[in-house]
Amino acid sequence: MTARIKATVVGSYPVPSWLIGNTSRLVLRDAVMAVLKTQELAGLDLISDGELMRFDPSHPETNGMVDYFASRMDGIRKHFALSDFEHFRSDRASGYRLLTAGMVVGKIQDGALNLPRDYEFVHTLTKLPLKFTCTGPHMLARVLTNCFYKNVPDLAMDIAVVLRRQLELIEAATIQLDEACIAGYPEDASWAAEAINYVLDGLLNEKAVHICFGNYGGQPQLRGFWRDLIPFLNSLRTDHLVLEFARHGYDDLPLFNDLNPKIALSFRAKPKVLPPRRLHWNLRLRFAARQGSSTGSASLQRDRWVMARSGITCVQRCCRKELSLTATFKLSRSAAWEQSPRPPLTEATIWRSQSPAES
Repeated sequence: MTARIKATVVGSYPVPSWLIGNTSRLVLRDAVMAVLKTQELAGLDLISDGELMRFDPSHPETNGMVDYFASRMDGIRKHFALSDFEHFRSDRASGYRLLTAGMVVGKIQDGALNLPRDYEFVHTLTKLPLKFTCTGPHMLARVLTNCFYKNVPDLAMDIAVVLRRQLELIEAATIQLDEACIAGYPEDASWAAEAINYVLDGLLNEKAVHICFGNYGGQPQLRGFWRDLIPFLNSLRTDHLVLEFARHGYDDLPLFNDLNPKIALSFRAKPKVLPPRRLHWNLRLRFAARQGSSTGSASLQRDRWVMARSGITCVQRCCRKELSLTATFKLSRSAAWEQSPRPPLTEATIWRSQSPAES
């Protein structure tokens, strides 16, 4: 029997417009339920809260990827003096930020950060397997301005200690660390891997690491190449990687022949929806060769078998925040249906399922 290829999201999802003006816990619960139900109706196998639990209307462009953590951890100051901006400009890690995410002025501690509570809030709203995403220690260390630690690696390791202490209490089907800076800083590979692996070693279930080239307002921010990161990727003690190919396309896929075969790959699709045969053809470049099959004669079913044998989880692309839930539903349904054909859901079915008269 052919192994089923999973369909999921990278993590983020468009924010319902009615959440932006009212972020109370009751309205947040309704928004999370809407996002979860959208993915469920689309037929995804592994769903996410859309990262709404850390959504901040003051920083909508990054879904609270940094500020949610920086505003809650002890040892980070969010109020800045003029001298702080001078320090930030001389030690800036990410050129896309006009202001520093925070000044590290003391030892990093948990503070008010409570990731297990966030997970408990979400997991009671669905019966499907849930993915929990968390910004990784390398990214957090790189976008904070260090005024306390001797060096950035020490800062990253203390952040890793806090994240592991919290994430090891979460029983999600998959926990994913998001690292959106390492692609632009391959020279950090050794200490970044040490901090990331420390967190991964404490996780209970499936472990994932997402790496991309940044996404600030829908635009990539970092320059980098996958060829420089292969040794780093091989050093990670993760079950699978979620990688972005929107920037360079699929021409870099042959590089991943050198990837540790124990690490499965997930692909964040290009911004446009690709025809199924184009997608399968690009994936076939690596995995048909690994399985010893002929790429020229393999059928579409053979492609799926090769990907399943290689542990592939086909991932819907990281969603732009400006897309509506309806548009994102169609993309999600397309990704799920390509991997495991099933009777299509119509929009009429969706609206009927949401009708108060039938609830």
